[in-house]
Amino acid sequence: MTSNPADDLANQFLEKENRDRQQIALLLDNYLGKDDRIFAQKTLMGNSEAYIGSVTLEWLDSRVRFASQMPLFRQKFDLQTNNIVRDDETIDEIIQRPLDWSRQAALTQYLAARKSHKFPAVLVVVSPPWVDDPQAAEWDKYGIATKSAAEFTAFDKNQNLGLLNVSQEIGIYALDGQHRLMGVQGLMSLIKTGILQRYNKNKKAVGAAITIEDLAEEYQIDPTEVQKLAREKIGIEFIPAVLAGETRQQAQRRVRSIFVHVNLMAVTLSQGQLALLNEDNGFAIAARKIAVTHPLLKDQDNRNPRINWDSATVAVKSTVLTTLQALQDMSERYLEYKFPHWKPEKKGLIPMRPEDEELKEGIEEFRKLFDNLATLPSYKRIESGEETLELRRFGFEKPAGEGNILFRPVGQVALANALGILVFRKQLSLTSIFDKLRRYDVDEGFSHADNPESAWYGILYDPNKRRMLVSGRELASKLIVYLVAGIEDDMERAHLRQAVAQARTFEGKAISLNGRFVRPQEVGLPPVLS
Repeated sequence: MTSNPADDLANQFLEKENRDRQQIALLLDNYLGKDDRIFAQKTLMGNSEAYIGSVTLEWLDSRVRFASQMPLFRQKFDLQTNNIVRDDETIDEIIQRPLDWSRQAALTQYLAARKSHKFPAVLVVVSPPWVDDPQAAEWDKYGIATKSAAEFTAFDKNQNLGLLNVSQEIGIYALDGQHRLMGVQGLMSLIKTGILQRYNKNKKAVGAAITIEDLAEEYQIDPTEVQKLAREKIGIEFIPAVLAGETRQQAQRRVRSIFVHVNLMAVTLSQGQLALLNEDNGFAIAARKIAVTHPLLKDQDNRNPRINWDSATVAVKSTVLTTLQALQDMSERYLEYKFPHWKPEKKGLIPMRPEDEELKEGIEEFRKLFDNLATLPSYKRIESGEETLELRRFGFEKPAGEGNILFRPVGQVALANALGILVFRKQLSLTSIFDKLRRYDVDEGFSHADNPESAWYGILYDPNKRRMLVSGRELASKLIVYLVAGIEDDMERAHLRQAVAQARTFEGKAISLNGRFVRPQEVGLPPVLS
């Protein structure tokens, strides 16, 4: 049987391609087996050359340092926080924002406990020793660099692919990704010691350390799997500390400019936006679901939006009913009594997403709460066309409002907390609870918080600063529980009365529920709702 010339030619091409690939593989293996060189691709935007590659988390921890540790800042460097000391000598050279060490524990836990974890690439500066030596041969007599600080050996004629020199004597500093580096450092500490210390913003140890055993128990992870994370790879982009043709000052300005522009493009997420994106916190997920599906809250064409999705507060002239952050707080304060395990057992651990069936149950419980909240006369009024602004505004504002705490996030969260206690701890039905609350609302019990005769005066309303009191939320919750269910224990009731009296005492003068000045011991509690 004669062979087909076309098939023979095709086979020859395939054999040649296979040989070429094998030769390339041998060549790369010869170079890539060394830690002092990284396979990278060169990029160029404007006059900013860069080299993109990947490294293991272990390599990142051992080789990369914070930008504030560059030799330029060593004499003004805080060894405790890894931040630059800000003064008149360093202010023009500072290119990093202060590190927030309180974030390290959460970032490390994210890497250790989430199977689907992912960090964006880190942007770093490569700075060989000659950069910081004005007498080095790489600077000409005018102080201009004769070569780039990045030593790149290209494999192709277009100078795009090759090896970047990252040998031990070369300094590598994180320009963007400082907190990612911090999280990786925490992970490596956890792997090596089994312990993760928690810090405040200034790197002062706070609370008990988190152990690998804590994480294994909370998130059902295998400690041996955590050990393997050291070999995971992360993207990394290198820029030279100095380019050929630059003076040292020009190089510093270029690097600082890159840092500023990178961070200007990365807008910090608000609390509301974080709640919107959080896929691990069961309370946040329930809040989002109710926000977009419940008739009281979801967007409708014939009315103003009911939710501020971004800010954690309601602006003075806003027509929204609440905020997404307040909804998440309400969800947590209400559902935590039924699903306490949605919150980590040990302080400092991050939450794990609940199972789907349990999450579905939690959303349904939260929906029932809003079904009942929607029956309150105050909320029915906005369904009839009244604006939230009119009901929220205080009596002294122009035009005068009703001062209704149901239209204030702090009041909404206090009520949700109280209802969680009543439903899940005291086992009262929502039907019986809201029968009482509707009558209380008809009698304007939630309104006129700025009136001395209001139960919320001094508790949720500060008459001195004429604004709502976030610090009074816990006391307000206790008072709502008392109003609905009463308190049988004499000592517990006495403590509540004393707390109410203290909240309603100003400069030694207490105000009774009748709006009169009395002695603190004469301030009583409102009657229990019937």
